[in-house]
Amino acid sequence: MVYIITSYSNMKKVKKMEKIKLSVKGMHCKACEMLIEDGLSETEGIDKTNISHEEGYVEVSYDENKIDVSKIKKIIVQEGYKVE
Repeated sequence: MVYIITSYSNMKKVKKMEKIKLSVKGMHCKACEMLIEDGLSETEGIDKTNISHEEGYVEVSYDENKIDVSKIKKIIVQEGYKVE
């Protein structure tokens, strides 16, 4: 849990974001990247994505309290790609 101190008497809870980089096979173009990005961005708990079809990876920042890695992988597989 991370706190931001805005004053000594006022503390605000901040969500903890995790980041994972997955090796993904089957992406060939920007359209492949956009398909995966659309699937992930519609999912609660996903903050942002960085996807490269040239290098074969999907990087995801996510709220571990709302989604886990297995669900992220499942979304990518449902879009038609292989996660290694």
